[in-house]
This record gives sequence, C-alpha cells and structure tokens, in this order.
Amino acid sequence: MTRTLIVWGCSSGAGKSFVATALCRWAARRGLRVAPFKAQNMSNNARVVPLADGGCGEIGAAQYFQALAAGVAPTVDMNPVLLKPEADTASQVVLQGRVAQELSRMPWRERSPALAAAARASFERLAAQHDLIVVEGAGSPAEINLAPQDYVNLHTARWARELGPTQALLVADIDRGGAFAHLHGTWALLPEDLRPLLQGFVFNKFRGDASLLAPGPEQLQALTGVPLRAVLPMQRDHGLPEEDGLYGSERQGSGLRIAIVAGPHISNLDEFHPLSRLPGVELVWARSAGALRGADWVVLPGSKQVRGDLRWLRAQGLEAELRAHVQAGRPVLGICGGLQMLGQSLHDPEGVDGQPYAEEPGLGLLPLRTHYRAPKRLLAGAVRFGAPQGPWAGLAGVAAQGYEIRCGHTQSEVPAVLHGADGQAIGWQQGAVLGLYAHGLFEDPAVLRALFGQRVPTLHQAFEQLADLIEAQPGLCELLA
Repeated sequence: MTRTLIVWGCSSGAGKSFVATALCRWAARRGLRVAPFKAQNMSNNARVVPLADGGCGEIGAAQYFQALAAGVAPTVDMNPVLLKPEADTASQVVLQGRVAQELSRMPWRERSPALAAAARASFERLAAQHDLIVVEGAGSPAEINLAPQDYVNLHTARWARELGPTQALLVADIDRGGAFAHLHGTWALLPEDLRPLLQGFVFNKFRGDASLLAPGPEQLQALTGVPLRAVLPMQRDHGLPEEDGLYGSERQGSGLRIAIVAGPHISNLDEFHPLSRLPGVELVWARSAGALRGADWVVLPGSKQVRGDLRWLRAQGLEAELRAHVQAGRPVLGICGGLQMLGQSLHDPEGVDGQPYAEEPGLGLLPLRTHYRAPKRLLAGAVRFGAPQGPWAGLAGVAAQGYEIRCGHTQSEVPAVLHGADGQAIGWQQGAVLGLYAHGLFEDPAVLRALFGQRVPTLHQAFEQLADLIEAQPGLCELLA
C-alpha cells in the first residue's frame, strides 16, 4: 500500500518545492522507494526526460530535481501537466511530456477534466511502483474560486486517500509576515473532507530567535488541532536553482561580471544557477542598456517567445549597447532562443513561436537563419565541442551533458563548433560571439573547469544538506516515521 505525503503552501513561493525536495532525499536515505509528483506545474523552466515509446518529453525542472533527490530516474508521470506561459493570458500545454495544441487553445475550465484524467493516471502509475509519493501542491489549496477544477491540490489528495495512508503539510513563508494568519486562513478554507489530512504546519525561511514564536504555535494548534511540525531556517544558498525567480542580481564587487539579458519571456533560467555560486563571478540580470555597460560577458538566454523578446530588447535600447560590447571584442553567448536572436533573420509563417510572420531581422551577429516549425525538438545527452576560438577556446574538445528544447531549425554559413547527442550541428561561432542550442552546460563540471577553472558544490551535496534540515526537525521525523 502506497503512502502519500502532500506538501501544500499558503501561497506561491512559500517553499513547497524546496520542502518536497528535502523530503524526497530524507526518505530515500531511509531506504524508501520514493517518487515526487506534481499534477500540474506552471513554469518555463523545463527538463528533457525519456518517454516509454523511445522518444523524449519534458517536465518541470522542480520535479526533475526532486526525482534526482529521490534517487530515481525522472519521468513524465512525475509532472504530467506542464503549462509554459507564452503571454499573460496564454500558456502552451505539455501533456505527459508532449505539446497538446488543441488543449492549449481551450479555456482553462473546459480543458481541466482532460488534464485531471491524465494526471490521475500518472499518479496511479507512480503509486503502483513506489512506497512513498511526495506530492507538491500548486499555489494554495484554498483558492475557493478554483476548487471545482483544482486537481493539483484537492483532487490529488482525494486520489491519494483512495490508494493508501495520506497526510499533508502546510508551508508558510514566515519571512513575509502574517504567517499565523496564512496558516489559519488556509486551514479554515480547506474542504471539510480534506481538512483531517492536514497533520502539520511548517514555518519556512525563519530567521531570529525561535523562542519568540511562543505562544503562537500553541494558540494556533488550539484553534485548528494541527501542530507546528517544523521551523526551517532561512537558507540563502541551499544549492537548488530557483524555480521561477531570478537570483544573484545585486552588485557583488570586483570579479567577472556576466550580464544575462532578462526579457519578459525568459526560459530555462535555472541553468545559470551554478554561475551564481562561483567565487569571483557576479551575475547581473539586464533589463536596461545601463546594466550591460561594464559587463565582461553578455548572455542571451532561452526564450518562450523569441520575436517578442527580441523586439523588447530593441525597445529597451539594449541592441546598441550589445553591438558596442561585440565591437570591443568581449564575449557574447546566446543559448537556444538567444542563439536565434543573434542570427540574420527569423521566419515563422505558421506562428509556431507566437503570431505568424514572414521574416523578422535578427541582430546579425552570427551568420544564421532560423525557421520555426513543429514538432518541438527534445533531446538530452552528451554534446561535444569542436575547436572554438578566442575567448571560448577553453571549450575545445570538451564533452558535457546538455539538453535541447526548441522548435527553431537553423541554417549556418560557418562550420559548427558544437554537436548534439545525435551528431547534429547545434553551435556556431563568429569572433567572440558564440551561439549554442544546448541548455544546461554550466551544470557540467567539465564546462565550469574549462571556462572558469573552478567547480561548485554538487547537487548531491545540496540534497544531503536539505535532508539534514529535515533530520533536525523532530516533529517532521515523527510524522514521517
């Protein structure tokens, strides 16, 4: 019989992903067959995983890392529905790893039954193969306007209850203030049939003297019957990429200054997390021309809507500053959508990247032309550099692990300097400008050594530190025993 532990949050950003990841490693250290699950994630940070039919699919980065923490191979069942925002009111629906165009065009309430059915099938497959499922909720389970369609929090809890013992934790970000009210209000708005599943409150991001919390936890338990199970300290560098937010944006002093252009549709930004941990490296998220001045490197990252971010870049006055950077011989790196922006032109007559258009001029810094067409290319595996020159010469001959998530197909007038897992050309250079289709290369120690002569703590070390945090909370350990 499978046991389920649900991690709900009082709000987005409360720390659900962080706590779920820590619980996955803690349970795995005790020999349990544990797997993560989130019925629906909304993020443009995605990872490539294998499908049962031999192809590749994509899931949210948070569940990918939770699977690694649990010591199991990531699968699409761990995040069966991924919504990738394309505009304020539109998202691409990825269902069990693959883009579902018809569902993407449907209104949210109308498509929810189909998504819920697929999510339940994934949950039941995982439950049949594991001792413990650690479920991460989404947002808050107390969004009463969405309750009939809330398969991510409420319906998942009911599915789990049918299959075996089920308990839930509720996490509040105490650093925001109002945590007692958040916990009590969320508990009060939970459906009555699910309220008994809630077996513990968690304060996350606490700093200060924990004795000052009294008598709040006792009063809250008297009101709700739910004990405070853990007070987790603020973790300024827990070793995990941020799921959606930016990091390392403030001036850190002297050293290598890397400016990452942060357009409105930026994607896969989690791949830059290792750079934020390198001594002597400062990350700046550039939204204005001034933020590019004085940068040693400029990075154009991935984008969920390349033409939109390219037009934004121009509207913000970044193009002139970028050209000045190139004329000074300083390195520029474009990754996926950033690579496409660096080329001569973009062509999207079918509107794969957004609204259809015949041609959009690129920045003209690489001799490339990109045409968008379905299906999306998804591939993960070893990539290998040829012989890049100049500031990128250290990468010559380096093999690393990377992944591709894209619809653009690029033609080049210069030889490739990087080839993908299937041998396809996926990287080109002209002068100090380098464009790559491979994501995730900064997560590979070989790339960090080649470019910076350094390494950062491994994910394994980060997972172990998170499990130690759980170990230090007797109330949580008692619940999980």
